[in-house]
Amino acid sequence: MLLPAVLAALAIAGPAAGQTEVETHSGRVTGVTEGAVLAFKGIPFAKPPVGDLRWRAPQPADRWPGVRAADRYGPDCMQIPYKADAAPLGVKPAEDCLYLNVWKPAAPAAKKRPVMVWIYGGGFVNGGSSPPVYAGTKFAEADVVFVSFNYRLGRFGFFAHPALTREAADAPSGNYAILDQIAALRWVQDNIAAFGGDPDNVTIFGESAGGASVHALMTTPLARGLFHKTIVLSGGGRDLMGPLRTAAEAEAIGSDFARAKGVEGSDPAALVALRALPADSVMSGLNLMSLFGAKDFTPLFADGRIVRKSVDDAYTAGDGAPVPIVIGANDADGFFFGGGIDAAYAPLAPVRPAAEQVYDPDGKQDAARVGVAVSADLMFLEPARHVAKIIAGRGQPVFTYRFGYVPEYLRSKLPGALHASELPFVFDTVEVRHGAATTDRDRAAARIVHDYWVNFAKTGVPSSTLGGRWARYDPAADNIMIFDADGAQEQADPIRARLDFVEGVATVAKAGSKP
Repeated sequence: MLLPAVLAALAIAGPAAGQTEVETHSGRVTGVTEGAVLAFKGIPFAKPPVGDLRWRAPQPADRWPGVRAADRYGPDCMQIPYKADAAPLGVKPAEDCLYLNVWKPAAPAAKKRPVMVWIYGGGFVNGGSSPPVYAGTKFAEADVVFVSFNYRLGRFGFFAHPALTREAADAPSGNYAILDQIAALRWVQDNIAAFGGDPDNVTIFGESAGGASVHALMTTPLARGLFHKTIVLSGGGRDLMGPLRTAAEAEAIGSDFARAKGVEGSDPAALVALRALPADSVMSGLNLMSLFGAKDFTPLFADGRIVRKSVDDAYTAGDGAPVPIVIGANDADGFFFGGGIDAAYAPLAPVRPAAEQVYDPDGKQDAARVGVAVSADLMFLEPARHVAKIIAGRGQPVFTYRFGYVPEYLRSKLPGALHASELPFVFDTVEVRHGAATTDRDRAAARIVHDYWVNFAKTGVPSSTLGGRWARYDPAADNIMIFDADGAQEQADPIRARLDFVEGVATVAKAGSKP
């Protein structure tokens, strides 16, 4: 009777210390030892989405014989990398890209460990799981099983066409990137226990487009039950990528793109021709540098099954998963590309006199700082607070933050924490990003931010022995945890007046857009 009990205990704990072979539903994999951590990289979670599987929902991976070496990243998804990426890719992109990675503590455990699943950003046209900044080593060292994965980007990840709609019939289609994310989360449910992870304690977190993806997963019934906590970093809360287009509008955009490539019609022959296009032709120059001028691409459109309505409308309607959420952004999260003070106020041109009183009442700020503040408030800071209010009003645990820590060597050069600059701190990989310029104070800031994220995954409440325990968000108090050069302090939001102003503008604009 003793042997069955021992085997059962080992099944709960996952692989023994130093054991690098794990049985998944598709076959055995062997990882590599990285100090006190085991890493498994490049595990297929779906068939390669190439040939006839281009623009189809992800299909289960084929079972492989023997033991598959999981010792290197699979290709990141097809894209055109750009030099200014805050998290440069570590491998060459390819259309065959649906792979994931797992980091786990090497030591056995008496019970299953919490799981954290990372969703990268990049405007839905760039990004991947291979950047060294995104390594899961520090999470595993903190007794978490960490997972990252790839999802299709650009027109591979988001594409509508009348022929595709007809082919899919009643099945979900169009927003293939979100279907990839759902497939990865299903893989976690089916396989993570073999790595010692707890499928009933899964936290998903993502930044920018990854944060928008978390909102999409929170509000689609197709992902319900696949996760239990969420973290949204700079993921908006209104329509981050612009007004949500309808399926008909997305089909029209896809048809225009097809015609530009010499593909006419909406019959099966048109699909054959589209799927035969070279990958470079499908990309057609699309990446973050060209995204905002691209009229022939639309991510996250309302297909009716995966994405059904705008983020805030979905939460207001009660469509959000009833799970705890951490949500926030960076203090200088906006984008300003120059052009003087008129360009800085351009997004608020109809209410510019009032905006000037909010953003620069003394007339002393330069255009760049005003432009960054206006952009950050419109895109990330106010939308995050907006959905926090909605979710908190439904009785769900919500915790809000703003990240404002700037590495010491950059403080004289930057207006604050720029978009994506928090990620090396969340992952505790600041030295990977900043190298020899990293200071002890930078390392300490990373430890506390990382600690909060890990403990939220473990308990549902962000806490740290270095900075205390967060209070739930109270819309009346407008309390927020702020990370800056002074550490972590929870307080009433010091820029509440700015966000109240933007909220008023957004409310009027949305009301005016409705028939």
